[in-house]
Amino acid sequence: MKPALLIMGPTASGKSALALAVAGRIDGEIINADSMQVYRDFRTLTARPSLEEEASAPHHLYGHVDAAERYSTGRWLADALAAIADIRSRNKAPIIAGGTGLYFKALTQGLAEMPNVDAELRATFIARVEREGAPVLHAELAALDPQTAARLEPNDAPRITRALEVIETTGESITSFQANTRPALAAHEWRGIALTPDRQALYASINTRFDKMLEQGALDEVRVFVARNLDPTLPAIKAHGAPALSAYLRGEMTLPEATEIGQRDTRRYAKRQFTWIANQMPDWPRIAAPELSRRAETALELLAKD
Repeated sequence: MKPALLIMGPTASGKSALALAVAGRIDGEIINADSMQVYRDFRTLTARPSLEEEASAPHHLYGHVDAAERYSTGRWLADALAAIADIRSRNKAPIIAGGTGLYFKALTQGLAEMPNVDAELRATFIARVEREGAPVLHAELAALDPQTAARLEPNDAPRITRALEVIETTGESITSFQANTRPALAAHEWRGIALTPDRQALYASINTRFDKMLEQGALDEVRVFVARNLDPTLPAIKAHGAPALSAYLRGEMTLPEATEIGQRDTRRYAKRQFTWIANQMPDWPRIAAPELSRRAETALELLAKD
């Protein structure tokens, strides 16, 4: 059985290019591990692989979810494991590439089986977010479950409300459920690498890429998305750049201002991804070199090890 190659890195670090380069050498197929690239509404804004790239190697779990859905880590794990099994059944090599650390953690360390939550309770918390704001609920969570609150952003409404739902339903924290988990993939079934390019160069690439996204139609994607008038607490609405560009379309700011905010938010996200790699993936080999050929050779050497 061929081990799966897991490629983690901050946004705009070249994960997709590396996955494609390795896929061509090992007869591989690529599985998405980015929580925003699962949504079909934002191909350009989330920097999904292009149609040409998707044609050069099989791609799985890209743009397969409607933005009106609440796609969870648990659903991704089930979908990813099914894709891995399918790829291996055809004697191909799975390559999982993306920047969502929690997806990789679920795959390599396991995901707790969370309790079902009453729909009425969920609606209550969603209404509170809209009325009081996510930071208020984050402060409430900090008093009940400080460990979980410490690893969530104060504006991360979906995860904050989920944590509060679990406490309200079971009397226990999400952290306590997550402590009793088993890896979805055994240690011998995967090899992981983390891309850690120079930060200043990466931040410059993020700015340039955002400008290019606008040239390629990202604003039109947001315009169509806004017209759907979806629930403002849905995860897809958090796509970097979408809130600011939506504000521009409402006449609340200029396009240069929205662009600057989108670039800033993406850089901040990249910084958090670097932190995740440092804290959650201490044993994963790092690749700092920017050259694609060096990155590919390092990945292939890793796969060849027993």
